[in-house]
Amino acid sequence: MQENRMSVGVLIVFLICSLGLNAQKKEKTSNIKQPNFLFVMVDDQPFDAVGFSGRYPFLKTPNIDRLAKEGVNVKNFFVTQSICSPSRASFLTGTYPHIHGVNQNNRHVDPNWDKFAPYSSHLQKAGYETAHVGKIHMAHSRGKAHIRPGFDYWFSFIGQGKYFDPPVNENGREYQEKGYMTDILTDKAITWLKEKRDTNKPFSLNLWHKAVHQPHLPAPRHADLYVDKELPTPPYDTHKETFKGKPEWQRKKTYGFAWKKNLPIPSELPEQEWPINYDKNMQLLRCLAAIDESLGRVLTTLEEMGELDNTVIIYTSDNGYFMGEHTFLDKRLAYENSMRVPMLIRYPKIIKEGTQVKEQCLNIDMAPTILNLAGIEKPDYMQGESMVNLLKGEKEKNWRKAILFEYYVDSYWPYAGPNQIAVRTERYKLVDSFLANDIDELYDLKNDPGEMNNLIDIVNYDDIEQNLRDQATTLKKQYKYNPNRDWWLKEVMKSKQNQKNY
Repeated sequence: MQENRMSVGVLIVFLICSLGLNAQKKEKTSNIKQPNFLFVMVDDQPFDAVGFSGRYPFLKTPNIDRLAKEGVNVKNFFVTQSICSPSRASFLTGTYPHIHGVNQNNRHVDPNWDKFAPYSSHLQKAGYETAHVGKIHMAHSRGKAHIRPGFDYWFSFIGQGKYFDPPVNENGREYQEKGYMTDILTDKAITWLKEKRDTNKPFSLNLWHKAVHQPHLPAPRHADLYVDKELPTPPYDTHKETFKGKPEWQRKKTYGFAWKKNLPIPSELPEQEWPINYDKNMQLLRCLAAIDESLGRVLTTLEEMGELDNTVIIYTSDNGYFMGEHTFLDKRLAYENSMRVPMLIRYPKIIKEGTQVKEQCLNIDMAPTILNLAGIEKPDYMQGESMVNLLKGEKEKNWRKAILFEYYVDSYWPYAGPNQIAVRTERYKLVDSFLANDIDELYDLKNDPGEMNNLIDIVNYDDIEQNLRDQATTLKKQYKYNPNRDWWLKEVMKSKQNQKNY
């Protein structure tokens, strides 16, 4: 009898302790903290160069794929200008290049940080500890002058940097680091997370890679990756581009060698499969292997720290990249391959697994989104919109129906292409290159996703063209579009001189 009483007593004590533990556990999980931010940016990654897209059947990116599986894939995410410096400045400030002033790589300028502070400065004021590890492609000064505002820890380099044994700048100290750039940046990011930050503060960490920018040098361990694989041809036969009905400047860009010799440029090019630099493209995909490994290492670190699910993980690229589509390499232009980028976000507290957002979003939306998630009001100068409701799977009735893309020549012609803007809706795209002696472009993205058939001179599309031009007028007014024509005229003169040397 006494043993039974003891058993009952032990059981009661066990139940009371269990209830207490459960109450403590419930109280702990309901105590929502400010989220951390891990912002991973790749350089020149095509929007479809990810394993889960199926574009390259042999491509393995398990950690990138994990973000798409466990988070949201923003399928129609675009940059406002498809080139490194302007795009990165737009991600930071939430403003267009014609507003923040970095509309070139070549000019070596920064935004006016006092007027257009990066989102990281606002996070600092709200108690965050911030770090930038990787490429910035602004800040061409040396020493401590290289450190941009808004960051407590700084590890970067001037310009494009180098893949192997790169010169670097750590908090103003310049030295040469040994190793492969992607691995170096990853090590620095993990060391900061584990050893250098104040663990009593929420954090915001930028891990902005040099890869996969040309010359596309993979890590030695990936030198023979995919060596037995064959690259598939681009979708929609865009590698068979003839430029029939398209602007002359595009034929000049492709036929540059003929233009150099003052040979006539045909009205359309012969229908053929244009040669694609398969070795170059495969090297780009090999570079992605180290990027994916890097992401996996950082995710594991966050998991070991107990911070994985309280960290908003953002994965994107600063611009798209041509892989032989339309005969082109590089980016810059208003084709989908150039202006569209991957955008994956994982944050299980508000984002359900496998969410897809189809609305058109822009890189200027990222800064307002980060501030919204941190509970910080968007400053008036930011032109983007918070994507938070879209990430939750909710509909935004007043979300933009059209986007504005812009480009300012920053390299010699015909390599770069002309100054241009584009207006894109869910269905159509109008490209205006400001050339009085050439035609513009109009594409039906539903029936012609490869943008092969220019409809600009088709009478049946006149109303659609006019509607897009009207929307362009509205968007330019909304975003205070200012192409800075005085500066542009000077660049035209430089371009003409470069043209003679081409």
